[in-house]
Amino acid sequence: MEADGFVPSSTLESPAVERRVTGTIAATGFGILGNSVLDATGGFVGSFTPRMTGEPDFVSMLHRATPEPSASVEPEADYEGLPQGAASSTHMLAGAVAGIMEHCLMYPVDCVKTRMQSLHPEPGARYRNVMDALQQIVRTEGLWRPIRGVNVLAVGAGPAHALYFACYEKIKFSLSNAVHPGTNSHFANGVAGCAATVLHDAIMNPAEVVKQRMQMFNSPYRGVLDCMRSLLRQEGPAAFYRSYTTQLTMNVPFQALHFMTYEYLQELLNPHRQYNPSSHVVSGALAGALAAAATTPLDVCKTLLNTQEAQAVHVIPAGAAAAAAASGPESRYISGLSEAFRTVYRTGGVPAFFKGVQARVIYQMPSTAISWSVYEFFKYVITKRQHEKRLRGDRDGDK
Repeated sequence: MEADGFVPSSTLESPAVERRVTGTIAATGFGILGNSVLDATGGFVGSFTPRMTGEPDFVSMLHRATPEPSASVEPEADYEGLPQGAASSTHMLAGAVAGIMEHCLMYPVDCVKTRMQSLHPEPGARYRNVMDALQQIVRTEGLWRPIRGVNVLAVGAGPAHALYFACYEKIKFSLSNAVHPGTNSHFANGVAGCAATVLHDAIMNPAEVVKQRMQMFNSPYRGVLDCMRSLLRQEGPAAFYRSYTTQLTMNVPFQALHFMTYEYLQELLNPHRQYNPSSHVVSGALAGALAAAATTPLDVCKTLLNTQEAQAVHVIPAGAAAAAAASGPESRYISGLSEAFRTVYRTGGVPAFFKGVQARVIYQMPSTAISWSVYEFFKYVITKRQHEKRLRGDRDGDK
């Protein structure tokens, strides 16, 4: 990774990059790598830096081919090579901000997705598409109805995404160095995404249950606390984790596919791994769309387990219903991925597994784009400030 012209040694030692740089120098006498200019001997000539008001476009720093250490030349911060001991806190803070912004900004579309995945929608909740749904909800239920329940999701998203990104970055770098030292490993990206998902979903699942109960048409709950009390009283604590295994079954392949696609697109669009907002947005959006479309059937099952839609519960065969009544009141609810799959199939066949796929893709594309761009931005800013603070400390210590 490089930032503002800083080129790490691992990049320069890459054979592919070395061939490109050598060919360019041989042909023109000068080579450009990232934001840096090299002369015919391979020596560092200067660097292009983002232009600020009143500053020149090109900052020249003439060197010999083998530069001598100089106190006046300070290394730039590499925002993926975080300072020792500060990486986890930086990833957690950047991840928490990214998670809260992602879920809050896209919450109205998430509300529409939940309703469009209903297996037996009421007449007042049948929508042609996402825009039609938003217009109907605002017109018939009020302006603030599409964001009802957003507070519980914001509370859950902060710590969930903090652990999510910190775990992902830690495992990704450790496993990549073990598998392919100094290079990116798609296997490591996938494993890191799966491990991070387990922590993320353990925190987010209760918030997802409450959120989706409040998003449903004619939701009987007055607010978040009323919904939580009602769930505890009527269905017990297990209600908050009834869809946890399904959530994991959906999110493990989702996140593995998501992270692998994102890292692959970064290699294509941002090979030097600079802080590049446009590449983070495009890579995040495409990765989210692909993963969302592929895992929609599992998301439909998760929504059914979270909402326990009354008319869908009645689809359970008579024999199973009799056994449920004999075993206790809790068995009136759909539990487990296999039972959810059977219920969805009995309700609408194969097409029922793709209910709300349009809304899910429309939700995930900007959602993952926001998440990655905000995360990378805050990671870059925080790391740069830590780097500058460390340099000031070093200078003060030398005095």
